[in-house]
Amino acid sequence: MSASKPLESGKVRIEPSLNKNEEEFVARRRNSVLQSLTKLQIKCSKDEVPNIALLGSGGGERAMVGLLGSLVQLQKTSSLLDCVLYLSGVSGSTWCMASLYQEPDWSTKLEAVKDKIIQRLSGPAVSWGDALAKLKKYYYRKDFFSMTDIWAVMVIPAYVKEINEQTLTEQWDQQGKDPFPIYTVIDKQSKQRNNADPWFEITPHEAGYSLTGAFVDASNFGSQFHKGSKKNKQDEFDMLYLQALCGSALADEDEIKKLLWQKIKDFFQQKEKVLEEMRKEQDKRRQEELRREKETGSGKDFAAGFKLGPPEALLHHLSERSQPDPNSPAIDECYQMLMKTVDMNLSVSTALDESIRTTLNDLSGGRLKAADKKAEKLKVKLHTMDVCKDLCERINIWPFDAWMSIIKCMDLWVWGRNYNFLHNMTGEAVQSTLLESKTRDLIDAGLLLNSPYFSVLRKERNIDLIISLDFSDGDPFMTVKDAAKTCRERNIPFPEVNIPNGHSEKPKDFYVFKGQNAPTVIHIPLFNVVNCGDKIEAWRKKYCTFQGSYSAEMITDLMEVAGRNILNNREKLVEEIRAIIGQKRSRH
Repeated sequence: MSASKPLESGKVRIEPSLNKNEEEFVARRRNSVLQSLTKLQIKCSKDEVPNIALLGSGGGERAMVGLLGSLVQLQKTSSLLDCVLYLSGVSGSTWCMASLYQEPDWSTKLEAVKDKIIQRLSGPAVSWGDALAKLKKYYYRKDFFSMTDIWAVMVIPAYVKEINEQTLTEQWDQQGKDPFPIYTVIDKQSKQRNNADPWFEITPHEAGYSLTGAFVDASNFGSQFHKGSKKNKQDEFDMLYLQALCGSALADEDEIKKLLWQKIKDFFQQKEKVLEEMRKEQDKRRQEELRREKETGSGKDFAAGFKLGPPEALLHHLSERSQPDPNSPAIDECYQMLMKTVDMNLSVSTALDESIRTTLNDLSGGRLKAADKKAEKLKVKLHTMDVCKDLCERINIWPFDAWMSIIKCMDLWVWGRNYNFLHNMTGEAVQSTLLESKTRDLIDAGLLLNSPYFSVLRKERNIDLIISLDFSDGDPFMTVKDAAKTCRERNIPFPEVNIPNGHSEKPKDFYVFKGQNAPTVIHIPLFNVVNCGDKIEAWRKKYCTFQGSYSAEMITDLMEVAGRNILNNREKLVEEIRAIIGQKRSRH
């Protein structure tokens, strides 16, 4: 049976209940789970079917590959995957989810889907031309251009090896036999307020605040709303952008900046391709001008041009200005200024070479002390903005306009900026801090909690069992401990989490946490003494979060390690499912 196609309302929904389409899916999926339990020889009535959520933590490509290996083994192991109601991810795990849900009913043919994904991850990188074309779409078709768009084009394809232009609602329209996907991010402004709700979920039907219960249609996520009604429609975000929105916390800010300045430099260095792009843009403007002359009898009709809206209005406006020839010395001079500015920013992120230091010293009139790193960064920042201002006045055409915006974004460091669909709503049970601003910034949930517990802890989802697959760096129990702490503070039912001494350094492969009137939590660290022996640290160093894409051999080895965590604990998983059913039976 195919999944219900999302219905678009164009209204904000504020109520503590599931979306109607999700309710319908849950009812169908529970019938499928009942059949799967019967195959496992687990006696269960319809009312006793457990609601099981599978969580994938963040961890870059390690999390992406680890989740894939775990899911493959869950399906091989007596079809345990068919017992899962929800699949929720953070950061790198969402990269895996985005790949899986490209395939209609992927869980029914997971071995073939897995081979296809591995082949892609082991294959060539996305071409520079395809990346530039995608950057252009983001730049001209969205009201907000932020670091997330840049990350989507310059970084995500380096790991996932594709530009996925499907939308979430398009993907879900092909599904019917897979767990319900929940992608999670956090609201940066709410994160900075301890008493606010930062947890933000994105599903095929809705996007919004998990604990507050404020949602908008997934197809309208990113559109502008006024007092609860859609005002300005934006195109639905594609999966590439969604992967960037969910997965941008690969390291601290300094490390990210180093990576991005290098990516920007690599991107800008394609000079001949840049000039070719400019020639194409120039030809396009000329054709547009000729078309307008035929339609209006004049190539100077500014008002007619601006009625069209971007990007047509922008192109018409640019066609009226005197634009330099792509082969002119002016273009080359601007290009060199841009490259030098990027080099300066890249250098100040690492160690300044003598030529850059001399330039900075000249700009400061000799007042810059060699040891004053803070002053160096400030001077580069100010110089960068001056260069952008100067170039904007001299050459405001594609792709220079986008490149200067990229540099400005690096300076402002704004991620995931979108319209706030709750802006100016009144008389609703929503914190006032969520209503005041016109925009909100959504960022990687791993910056607060590296596992999507709060998406499945919504009371109305009635989760009985959480299977936590942890692919994090550092303490392998931090996610579950932090979830328990936050739940205590917010009076959300969650079991006590007590970790035996020494297990943070040498974890086992299976932990169970139980509590009264709370979901049972199974926690499975990726690298442990069972599947890695005494080489846990070696495995962790081999699969760092912040590194280049994995080789085919690394992917195969990691898939096997992750799969062993499921294979070795098959009976324990079945036992815990039986225990949950027994608990539900005793309450009836």
